[in-house]
Amino acid sequence: MITRSTLYSAAGGDTVQALQTARFLREYGCVADIKLTHETIDYSRYQLLHFFNITRPADILYHIRKTSVPFVISTILINYSEYDKYHRSGLAGMVFRHLSADGIEYLKSLSRWIKGKDRLMSLSFMWKGQRKAITEILKKAVLLLPNSASEYMRLAAAYNCTTSYMIIPNAVNTSLFKYNKLVKKEPFLVLCVARIEGIKNQLTLIRALNNTRYTLIIIGAAAPNQLSYYHTCRNAAAANIQFIEHLPQEALVAYYQKAKVHVLPSWFETTGLSSLEAAAMGCSIVVTDKGDTKEYFGNHALYCSPSSASDILSAVEKAAALPVNEILQQKISTQYTWQQASRHTAEGYKKIINPT
Repeated sequence: MITRSTLYSAAGGDTVQALQTARFLREYGCVADIKLTHETIDYSRYQLLHFFNITRPADILYHIRKTSVPFVISTILINYSEYDKYHRSGLAGMVFRHLSADGIEYLKSLSRWIKGKDRLMSLSFMWKGQRKAITEILKKAVLLLPNSASEYMRLAAAYNCTTSYMIIPNAVNTSLFKYNKLVKKEPFLVLCVARIEGIKNQLTLIRALNNTRYTLIIIGAAAPNQLSYYHTCRNAAAANIQFIEHLPQEALVAYYQKAKVHVLPSWFETTGLSSLEAAAMGCSIVVTDKGDTKEYFGNHALYCSPSSASDILSAVEKAAALPVNEILQQKISTQYTWQQASRHTAEGYKKIINPT
């Protein structure tokens, strides 16, 4: 498994996905090593390479040009262009308004490299560009592993992609996130578990819940390149808003157990892992209506527009009045576990390594 160089230093949903998938693959006869993209890799030791994040194609280009080992991709196709074009402030926002989604991601990659916050693994990416690089990679992949049918449809529409795919839903560690019915929920306690950055939209959430009857606990580290956004959030928060730094998953259990509502009003989500975890722990879910969230939560969540503080507050109020959703809990425990995700991933691997 080959991942971005900042997988651990700027942990996100892909960090959990890679670590948990690798952990449970062993139950299905697969041994997976996790390597950061800048590490030296002896490709001859492996029958298959598994990449993550198609929107970071420079990481992938470098490796597939050094070896003929077949590869699959967990695409995790994000689209942050709405936020970047219309809601990002400063010079970046002014520039991004005139660019396509691919153009924006291209500039972000170069910016991270120039600032020394990431590695640029493939120099050819500089003249090839985001769109051509992604298209080349998709054509060469033997299998794609999107997190939903919705994600694959977006991929096919954006890049005219016809590569074979298997849907591998995002998941929850159900042995860790187990709801205790004997512990009473705090009726006005609201959580938001996510890295603090513009795309996650904590600032609008704060404005929605400021000086209300709800206690909002925001758990997450500031994104390394968005410290000004983090400070804006802190300065905007009223007394009923609390901040807690990034916590390991084990430490989140107690917060999910007590909270009545979990809200993730992002400008885009392929899933929102924290929403799945919170739902498994009996929280009512408020989640963005942008991205692939409806494929996961259906009518078992309240959806909000990330642009509207009043819409977010209304959704939180409705969610707070709901009983624990046992149907959603059951769905997660049967369909959205890392054991299930790893089993399907192993099946995909074996079709490539041992075709019948």
